[in-house]
Amino acid sequence: MTDTLTIDYIGQRGDGVANTPNGAVFVPFCLPGEAVMTEPVPGHPDRAHLLRIETPSPDRIAPICPHFGVCGGCALQHWQSDQYRAWKRDLVVTVLSQAGIEAPVDELIDAHGAGRRRAVLHARRGTHDILEVGFAAPRAHQIIGIDRCPVLAPSMDGTIQAAWAIAEALGPVRKPLDIQVTASDVGLDVDVRGSGSLSTSVSGALARLAAPHRLARITRHGDIVVQRTPPQLKVGRANVLLPPGVFLQATAEGEAVLARLVVEHVGAAKSVADLFCGVGPFALRLAERARVLAADSEAGAIAALTKAAAGTQGLKPILAETRDLFRRPFIAKELSRLDAIVFDPPRQGAQAQVQEIALSGVKTVVAVSCNPATFARDAAILIAAGYRLTRVTPVDQFRYSAHVEVIAGFSR
Repeated sequence: MTDTLTIDYIGQRGDGVANTPNGAVFVPFCLPGEAVMTEPVPGHPDRAHLLRIETPSPDRIAPICPHFGVCGGCALQHWQSDQYRAWKRDLVVTVLSQAGIEAPVDELIDAHGAGRRRAVLHARRGTHDILEVGFAAPRAHQIIGIDRCPVLAPSMDGTIQAAWAIAEALGPVRKPLDIQVTASDVGLDVDVRGSGSLSTSVSGALARLAAPHRLARITRHGDIVVQRTPPQLKVGRANVLLPPGVFLQATAEGEAVLARLVVEHVGAAKSVADLFCGVGPFALRLAERARVLAADSEAGAIAALTKAAAGTQGLKPILAETRDLFRRPFIAKELSRLDAIVFDPPRQGAQAQVQEIALSGVKTVVAVSCNPATFARDAAILIAAGYRLTRVTPVDQFRYSAHVEVIAGFSR
């Protein structure tokens, strides 16, 4: 059964939304005002597959990737830039409004830069034992084999070819295999997950791939298989040796923009906490002018930050601590002696830690978030405690997707 729907707006996940007598229906790869031919998704009355665009929007443009619409990595390559940017900023405005929070929201900052410097590719042998390496299909477990990805930065050149070679070297891949690739300053850093234990012959085959594919290192679940040179990255003045599978901001431009805004918000503070600090993209820059207390649950990240700080001249002291801030947040008394606090938690936000920050009385707080919904929840805790939300800036380092970063300043 097919149906012709008119798309009313773009939803929070990047799908077109048609308001029907039976409720909203979500249709991917559509634009507002378009009439589209669809068919229902079995078992999901609120979703439909796009069959054909009957009346295209004047804002529709040609996507930059031949895999768009089949690969699930991007949702919005087909939308004219100005409309896309306004929609992405409005994601933040809407979430704050729904939470009852009034605050000025800046224009969206495009932080795509040269492109993404990290990616997770999936590998699996599917029908007829054919190996597929690529990204997942939209809302499906099927792997879409790809030969290129224009969203990746030039520093990621060779990523897809290396992932295919690694998957082939691992032999039969029945369960999903994840191949995480990160661009370092000295080559690609690869961490393989889901392979199971490696035989000596397979380890040797992987090791032989490193040189021809310009791989600095291959690890399996963080354990080194081969390392041609320690992967490192310039962060501010420091050189950071990257732990296997390390988290980094998606783009180098995204890290630079967020760090610049963090430093601006912190201002002349002489003592700053950087909570959920990772390998120190904020801490290492803040230490150029302030003493820093840094904490993260990942011991490898803290070790890398500590070593980088020790090897960099001109930085003020950084006290870095491995600490699970969900289970053991810094209490208000520990924080109250600081001039400013920066926190950049995972998607679930930092509710327990923010409750202590709210009690600390610290005058300047900076929140960085990859999830506007949990940001709004945490912001409401600070506002209820007497903080004023002075500025909110949306940052787009996941171009063509529904993901948006938020950085905000609070004062009291």
